[in-house]
Amino acid sequence: MKRYWPEEFAGLLDGAEVVELEIPAAIRDEGTHGKATHRKALRVRLSQADFERVWPLAETRYRLGGKFAGKAITLVTNNPHYHRWHPADGGVAEAAPGAEINPALKYVIVHFLLDDVQEETVVA
Repeated sequence: MKRYWPEEFAGLLDGAEVVELEIPAAIRDEGTHGKATHRKALRVRLSQADFERVWPLAETRYRLGGKFAGKAITLVTNNPHYHRWHPADGGVAEAAPGAEINPALKYVIVHFLLDDVQEETVVA
């Protein structure tokens, strides 16, 4: 089944930065080392409120449109292989002096695994 990233959240990826994650080599039971793995990802700084809105989409793969057409993303939340890239504190932005709403806006740094979409070939 093809799932597309919800249009209502498309703007959240506007400031996304493409990064490369390096997952260290695992030590096997026999004591040998495997190979380190490299994965492309999108690094995004979201407000705490936006993060809470996309949380239900975590760990599910979604196809993208727009500038990331042909790609798919998966929000990393609790996968042990990607522990270093789980959601983290993204700081606080202070509101303008005299603002009555949101005196301080909290942010979260999240990573979305970024993959190429591979379409199935139909043979006639």
